[in-house]
Amino acid sequence: MPNYNDIEREIIQAQKGAPDTIRRKYLKELANYLQADVLLYAASTDKPLPIQLTPSLSINEEDITSFMTGVNGLNPQKDESRKLFLIIHSHGGSLEATEQIVSYLRAKYKTIIAIVPRTAMSAATLLCCACDKIIMGKQSAIGPIDPQINGIPAHAILKEFNRAEEDVAIHPESAPIWLERIKNLPFGILTLCEATNRLSKEKAESWLQAFMLRNDNDGAKKAKEISEWLGSFQNHKTHGHPISAIEATKAGLKIENLEDDNTLQELVLSLFHATMVTFARTNCIKMLENQNGKGRYLMVNL
Repeated sequence: MPNYNDIEREIIQAQKGAPDTIRRKYLKELANYLQADVLLYAASTDKPLPIQLTPSLSINEEDITSFMTGVNGLNPQKDESRKLFLIIHSHGGSLEATEQIVSYLRAKYKTIIAIVPRTAMSAATLLCCACDKIIMGKQSAIGPIDPQINGIPAHAILKEFNRAEEDVAIHPESAPIWLERIKNLPFGILTLCEATNRLSKEKAESWLQAFMLRNDNDGAKKAKEISEWLGSFQNHKTHGHPISAIEATKAGLKIENLEDDNTLQELVLSLFHATMVTFARTNCIKMLENQNGKGRYLMVNL
């Protein structure tokens, strides 16, 4: 099975435009092997980039158009048995944009299977929750779904206010210190944090029950438990806590091991490495692409 260095050498030895050619070759081979439609959604996570590009790397409203572009022309026969495999590599982003993407994809496909070659965190984990199952390798990770507000975990903001309330009740003289710490937070931030926390869990629960656990007699109960666990800051301690395939399975998510199918593993990881080489050697920092080489690509001048 080729590793990152092998794929990079293959690209270097090929002609100009090789990153696209070789990535698309593996994407096409994967779709042929699965006998299904395949969408690759990936963002650059390894290359140092200016911090102002972070919102562009995240799941956002522009991605809705990207998914529409990628799906356009697929499954022209409107075969309801046609499956979609969604390969995801993302640190997450907007819950609202994710909700629109899920609604769109679910209107197009009855069966959607997520593949996580390495990382699908936060809102990308929510996207996985809207799939029928998740295929993960030993190196793969999903993450907690507790939302962030301006880059700060909502749970942390709420906890800080609770600490302030408790401390001031016992030590009134500490009020000026706490006021200095929280005075720059925007009006309504507490309400926003509480509402976003609640919505994130509600969406995970709803999607899990509707799709991944739809044939489970205890689906409603399990969906509630999983969503609460995924959204628990107390359980995971940090927003970036990596949840392995083993941990996700124990929590009740429907996980399949990538290593159980050697051919699938080789094709998925070759495609992933080719995608990472594309990000490393070109000005592309995010892409949505289907097995026919059609998609949208975010290019920046670095």
